[in-house]
Amino acid sequence: MKTPSYIFIYFVLIISMLLSSCASPKRGDPEFAPMKPISHYGPMQHNDSIYQLESAWLLLEDLRPRHVGDMLTVMLQEKTDAKKSADTDTSKVSANTIAAASILGAPLTADGRDLLATKFSSNYDFQGEAASNQSNSLTGSVTVTVVEVLANGNLVVQGEKWININKGEEYIRLRGIVRISDINPDNTISSERIANAQIQYSGDGDLANANEQGWLSKFFNSPWMPF
Repeated sequence: MKTPSYIFIYFVLIISMLLSSCASPKRGDPEFAPMKPISHYGPMQHNDSIYQLESAWLLLEDLRPRHVGDMLTVMLQEKTDAKKSADTDTSKVSANTIAAASILGAPLTADGRDLLATKFSSNYDFQGEAASNQSNSLTGSVTVTVVEVLANGNLVVQGEKWININKGEEYIRLRGIVRISDINPDNTISSERIANAQIQYSGDGDLANANEQGWLSKFFNSPWMPF
């Protein structure tokens, strides 16, 4: 049995890495499931009273989210523009001459030409130019739930929205930290006011597959391509 060549093993490893990176999230991921609220009042009372503390609505209470399980609507207002350019031009010219050495007081020649005289020169010239422009925009909304209340009162929120359109699905996932004072009276907040925001917008299905390179094309365009 022949031992597989290193080139074959190399290609197998690269293809496996590319295929593993193509895995897309699926609907119903437990990590992004809505967090159930935690009761702060203990078990429900059954004392034949109309007023029950755990289900009471206080008329003067601020209805903005404060507890685990509360909901918050995030208004996506993301826009980024980036430009970068570089221009490099360098050159270097050098010349050196080594005088002919003499033997017994006389130069070593042949046909009138010094055999030990040496001259060398070098000329180096480099020019490089690069430019990059990138622009992204994302607008919309997604409602998230509070999954943790930090010691300073800030809220850790996360959630997702899935939309099934014709031949594919689109989804938005969001996770970050919200300060209660940044929440608007209508229980909304701009995505620009979320700390450590992690926003993921993508899709799955025929349309998404048509706009994605195949695994072999990804390999030839990846940094792992040695040529």
